[in-house]
Order: sequence, then structure tokens, then C-alpha cells
Amino acid sequence: MNYFELFELPVSLKIDKSKLAQKYFELQKKYHPDFFAQGTEHEQEQALDISSQLNKALKIFRNEDLTIKYVLELKEMLEPDEKYQLPPEFLMDMMEMNEALSDDSAKQIEKLESGLYLEVQPIIENYVDGDTGTADLLKLKEYYFKKKYLQRILDRLAG
Repeated sequence: MNYFELFELPVSLKIDKSKLAQKYFELQKKYHPDFFAQGTEHEQEQALDISSQLNKALKIFRNEDLTIKYVLELKEMLEPDEKYQLPPEFLMDMMEMNEALSDDSAKQIEKLESGLYLEVQPIIENYVDGDTGTADLLKLKEYYFKKKYLQRILDRLAG
């Protein structure tokens, strides 16, 4: 069972946060391990497993980047620990940016992230499971890896 099925949500890149919270609390009430303290060992293990999955799913669905990653994995467009080859021009730009890191690099990176997002925003906002084509999913995959790369630079700046 995937996390969308667990939460009884349609596969989407934009999760309604109020529905998510409502469903999470509903499912936690139903499956919280404390409610199975008097149950069989199997029931206790099952409740613990479902509760753990609920927490993992909530973490993913609260974060747009993790949701994108999860949907790409569901669509078999992303392998765990995949070493994605970013476009050479992007890597060259990043190399130049790395060499010139300064106090305003974070602002430059955030501006670059915003531009990258604008390119995939229509895909994210209009995603329809089963209708969104491979070309759009590949654009989304490239966006995911570019943003991940930029985040590593921001993390280094903050570190």
C-alpha cells in the first residue's frame, strides 16, 4: 500500500494540508499502538507498523520536495540513491557559483530556485495521476535534482 492509499488521498504533487492533518489524526486514533495494548501480538505489531507508516507519510506529504520525490518513485521515474546526470551547463553554472560564494550567494541561489520552480509550477499544480506525461515527469525529475544540488550549496553556506 502506498502512502496516498493509506491516507485515502488521490496521487498528487500538491497535498491539501488541512485534509492531510484531518486524515492523519483520524488514522492515528484508529491505529495508535496504545489502543492495541490488550490486543494480540500480531495486532500490536500491525498497529505499530501502520503508525510508523503514517508518520513517514506525514513527513513526506508536508514537504513538497519529498512529495515530488515520492510520486516520481511511485511512477518508477526515480530509483533509490539514483545518481542523476544533471545537464553540463547547469553544472558549469554551479561550479562558477561555488567558486564565487559570498554573503549574497544564498539570495542568488533562492532566486535561481524560484526560476527553476516557475518552469515546473504548471506541472505541479495541474498534475493528474495517469494523465501527466513522461516528458513532464522527466522535467520534474530534473527540477528535483537541481533543487537538491542547490540545497547542498545552501547547507554548506549555513554550515
